[in-house]
Amino acid sequence: MTPREALAAWGGGTLRLIKDRENAVYEVLLADGRRAAMRLHREGYQSEQAIRSELWWMQAVAGAGVAVPAPVPTLAGELLYAGSGGRVATVISWVEGKELGAAEDVLTGDALRQEARFRAIGRLVAELHNATDALTLPDWFNRHAWDAEGFLGDNPFWGRFWESPALNRAGSETIQAARAQAREALVSYLAGGADFGLIHADVLRENVFLGPGGPVLIDFDDCGFGFRIYDLATLASQNEGEPNYAGLMAAALAGYREERELATEAERLLPMFLMLRRFASCGWIVPRADPEAEAVRAYAERAVRAAERFLRT
Repeated sequence: MTPREALAAWGGGTLRLIKDRENAVYEVLLADGRRAAMRLHREGYQSEQAIRSELWWMQAVAGAGVAVPAPVPTLAGELLYAGSGGRVATVISWVEGKELGAAEDVLTGDALRQEARFRAIGRLVAELHNATDALTLPDWFNRHAWDAEGFLGDNPFWGRFWESPALNRAGSETIQAARAQAREALVSYLAGGADFGLIHADVLRENVFLGPGGPVLIDFDDCGFGFRIYDLATLASQNEGEPNYAGLMAAALAGYREERELATEAERLLPMFLMLRRFASCGWIVPRADPEAEAVRAYAERAVRAAERFLRT
């Protein structure tokens, strides 16, 4: 399916490629004058039903006033278009603003401004969770699970991270030891009443736009059922090297608590969930890069360091 074919389902218009990574994303100006973003979803990652479920959730929480983009239906009233070649296209409303920042860049602004932004992001994540809990999901709703199996089972959702080609034997053994302990901890946490439900699962800097009215959360491609604290762990994952890391996370947690209860146990487990993100990323990069690539090595090293810290606690 070409971008032009896809856009025709929304009445046509002009388009400009923004990025072509997991999905191909285009800025589009629809024939009726609306500015929007069109995604050509990568094949084999999410089913049509899962994509419909993602869009249903976005539409519902946007309608509840949460700062997320809303899907734009096709001329036929559908949330997605399945064209030739098996690829799926979707269109969502345009988000004004700019990304919070790139992963490799130092955050802009002084400490007070950074913390104010992260406090607002914490509030936004809590608002997303609150609005979600008020929904009744349709019977056909289908998304994957970021649970003990999804993170640490025999076939984790993002791949068998302990088999990364960048890991030596010692590193793999360290990760396996942490994996076993963390799996027990997750099962126990869930049995003890963990806050578990639909999560964004990818609250990275590039998925947070700073708009005129505050932060906006975009890119729900990886959303699923999981531990709510994981959304705050993904927010933390790109900031460990920041001089003001402690202040940023304290601000995010405080902002979250302004809108929603956050149990002390959840906060205590935040480093473990940060490790789970390191593990997931270690598996995610393997099929997307050359085995000798620097990124594969970097993700593996971060996973080992996180496992070492976890095993020391």
